[in-house]
Amino acid sequence: MAAAVSGDRSGRAITNPLLEREEEDGYHENCPGCRVDRMKRQQTKTNYLHLSYIWTVSLCTALPIQSLFPFIYFMIKDFHIAEKEEDIGYYAGFVGSSFMIGRALTSFLWGRVADRYGRKPVILIGTLSVVIFSSLFGLSTSFWMAISMRFLLGCFNSLLGIIRAYATEVCKDEHKALALSIVSTSRGVGMIIGPAIGGFFAQPADKYPSLFPQNSIFRRFPYFLPCFIISIYSLGVFIACWWIPETLHIHGKKLNERCDSRNITREDSAEESTVKSDIEEASNIRKPRKANLLRNWPLMSTIIVYCVFSLQEIAYSEIFALWAVSDKSYGGLSFSSQDVGEVLTISGLGLLMFQLLLYPPMERKLGPLMVTRLSAAVSIPLLACFPFIAMLSGLVLHLVVNLASILRNTLSVSLVTGLFILQNDAVAQSERAAANGISLTAMSVFKAFGPAGGGALFSWAQKRQVAAFLPGDQMVFFVLNLVQGIGLILTFKPFLAQPNLPSVASN
Repeated sequence: MAAAVSGDRSGRAITNPLLEREEEDGYHENCPGCRVDRMKRQQTKTNYLHLSYIWTVSLCTALPIQSLFPFIYFMIKDFHIAEKEEDIGYYAGFVGSSFMIGRALTSFLWGRVADRYGRKPVILIGTLSVVIFSSLFGLSTSFWMAISMRFLLGCFNSLLGIIRAYATEVCKDEHKALALSIVSTSRGVGMIIGPAIGGFFAQPADKYPSLFPQNSIFRRFPYFLPCFIISIYSLGVFIACWWIPETLHIHGKKLNERCDSRNITREDSAEESTVKSDIEEASNIRKPRKANLLRNWPLMSTIIVYCVFSLQEIAYSEIFALWAVSDKSYGGLSFSSQDVGEVLTISGLGLLMFQLLLYPPMERKLGPLMVTRLSAAVSIPLLACFPFIAMLSGLVLHLVVNLASILRNTLSVSLVTGLFILQNDAVAQSERAAANGISLTAMSVFKAFGPAGGGALFSWAQKRQVAAFLPGDQMVFFVLNLVQGIGLILTFKPFLAQPNLPSVASN
């Protein structure tokens, strides 16, 4: 390999022994990914600053996904598009699905962009899109405007796959499980705090008349405040992300820099060819030949399992919100949107404590796959009990609902975290963002059916309260358990293939 050189004040080339040794190891001085790798080697403690970046970005992308569920029932009612009250869930499902449709159409594209131009630009675009389209959704005055804003938000907010790749690249190997646990935890907390924000701050002129007068903008747009709060948070994340380090290895630009430092002229074609060969050889250390990701069965089987569980997760989230606010005569809990917000807030706090304190040691002892299987198995009897919670009342009802919600959301996020680890272990660093883009695209397609299917299923169940077989909401939670059971079965051989890495627990 050609020696690493730099120029002195007279323009002469001089050798830099330290840089030469680093480049022999595949290090490139002006590559952001190499700088991050060197920083990781020098670290002796956990880098909590980088973990905080991962947390805030993951929370930003998760907050708007389900923040509408506590108030979408009332929003659709205010649009006067549903002829009967039983049909509200049907229209609510389409609004929820529009986000996932938009994300399904663009996730793979954003993954490719992140692999080509870097993780940081895509993160900045995604956080800015939340600022814009979340606010516009809160200002919606019609059913079609609401669907359009949610669709555009999904098109530009494909950060989940990118931040998963980023989390595994910016942290040392021994902290990878913690980093991915933080992605899952912040995502799970966002999926809970988002609806909590929606529940507490929707229709503020009715709930808090002393703070929001009747002639304020929040009276005219009763669902704008929760969306605006999420936009303000996202704006802060957007500003903070200007300082995050890029992790992508970019070695192509090194050639021109090396050529300039050696004062290579057009006549020195032989020497230029030698330098090019040396640089390409060094780049190949970091850029192995890319395989077809669609033929990577450990990756694709994990993605399929993840998609099945994601379908069940989003359907449950919408159904829980609709079930909680529906009248007891229809088998619901007769909760207000504020009551739903309280339940989800408490669930978020319990989830946060579990994922940060208990999940990492559990994953190290059992392995990610076993944690996924146990979480899926325990969720089935838990969901089967939900229809009977509606028979309770008063303080007992609130205690049982909160406990069941904490347990359900903890199991759901633990399940997904294990799949995140398996998925990222199945590909090389140079393909990780693209792999996560495929995962996010497939997951978004499945999740697009979740709210629409869940809303339609809920509306149908509302009309069969006296059926002989699984009346009312019993049918709803039976179908959710059916999907959960299918996902659990798929986690076993011969379907699920694990990557052959030491970090993955054996079957």
